[in-house]
Amino acid sequence: MPSPTEITLHQQSKVLEITYEDGANYRLPFEFLRVHSPSAEVRGHGKGNEKLQFGKRQVNLLSVHPVGSYALKLSFDDGHNTGLYTWEFLYDLGKFQDTLWQEYLNKLQMAGKSRDM
Repeated sequence: MPSPTEITLHQQSKVLEITYEDGANYRLPFEFLRVHSPSAEVRGHGKGNEKLQFGKRQVNLLSVHPVGSYALKLSFDDGHNTGLYTWEFLYDLGKFQDTLWQEYLNKLQMAGKSRDM
C-alpha cells in the first residue's frame, strides 16, 4: 500500500488533499470524509449496523493529527472525532470516491434524509 507524500488541508474549499507515492492524488471533501468515517459510531459493529449520516453538508474539519506513521485522526466541528483514517482507508476512499458518493446519495434519498438536515 502506498504511503502519502503530501497532505494538504484546504479550509476554504473544505477539502483534504492527499498525494501518494504512486502518484495518486485525491481531493476528499470534508462532508465525504465525515459521512464515511471509519468509526464504530458510523460503521456500526458489523455489516448491516451502519448509521446513515445526514445533515453534514456544512461540516468543517477542525484538526488533522497524525497517528504514528499509518493514519490520521480527524476532528470535525459537529463533535465527531473518533475513528482512525488509515492510509489504506483514505486511499480507498479516493479511489472509489465517485461510487461511494453516489451510493451515499442513494441511501439518503431512500431514507428521506438530506445533506442539509
